[in-house]
Amino acid sequence: MEFRKIFDTIPEQFDKFRPRYSQELFDNLIAYAKIGPGKKVLELGPGTGQATEPILNTGCDYNAIELGEHLYAKMKEKFGDRPNFNIVNDDFITHDFGDMLGSDNSTSAADTTTSSHKFDLIYSAATIQWIPEDIAFSKTYELLAPGGTLAMLLTKSEYKSTNPTLHDDIQKIYDAYFKPETPYPHRSFHYQNATNYGYVDFEERDFYGKREMTADEYVAFSGTHCDHMVIAEPYKTKFFEGLRNAVLAHGNKIIFNDTYVMYLTKKPASL
Repeated sequence: MEFRKIFDTIPEQFDKFRPRYSQELFDNLIAYAKIGPGKKVLELGPGTGQATEPILNTGCDYNAIELGEHLYAKMKEKFGDRPNFNIVNDDFITHDFGDMLGSDNSTSAADTTTSSHKFDLIYSAATIQWIPEDIAFSKTYELLAPGGTLAMLLTKSEYKSTNPTLHDDIQKIYDAYFKPETPYPHRSFHYQNATNYGYVDFEERDFYGKREMTADEYVAFSGTHCDHMVIAEPYKTKFFEGLRNAVLAHGNKIIFNDTYVMYLTKKPASL
């Protein structure tokens, strides 16, 4: 299996346990990109919709592209009855967006689709790093209307400050049993490199939240991490059992402090 398709094997677990983002972040994004009725939006790799509904609720012309067929089906199940919802099951790297963008007769040789049909916002939630940088930035840049926004969301979490002893016990489990067959290959994606491809006004905005989980919930959540899913036996069973037992030994509770990171950048309004 292609590594970036691994989430497609667990659509129900992914939908239930992957973290959501704060409403404050979405309010900020919607205001920044001026999203609402009449605006055209593209979400890259929505998964099962962890970052979809607040944007869809604006009444914008919402579009998404999802690589995984089971994740795509889950998105259709959740949002398919919404009149402003559109999604395709395909690979962003190779997909021709002509159908989403539309066309008219007032085109030029330099731009085969008028800016009025291009996207006002393209955004991803922990997705764009799976796309090679040159394609991610150059293709989104081409698909955006002048002045359009590229937003890249991700979550950073820590639980050491809420329970240092639990953190140390869990780290011992990682040291002993965390042996993925395939390492996560995309830690070197540099969001700020968007400015190398014509984007301007790059900035980071951070928002905050908290999650509390039981031992079973923590194990299920950990099982949605791509590099955790590819731990080989006999380590895999011992790893997840170790995580569960560690949280049980600390009152059956683990508390995460989340930072919801939003990187924003724009295509220049005049080219």
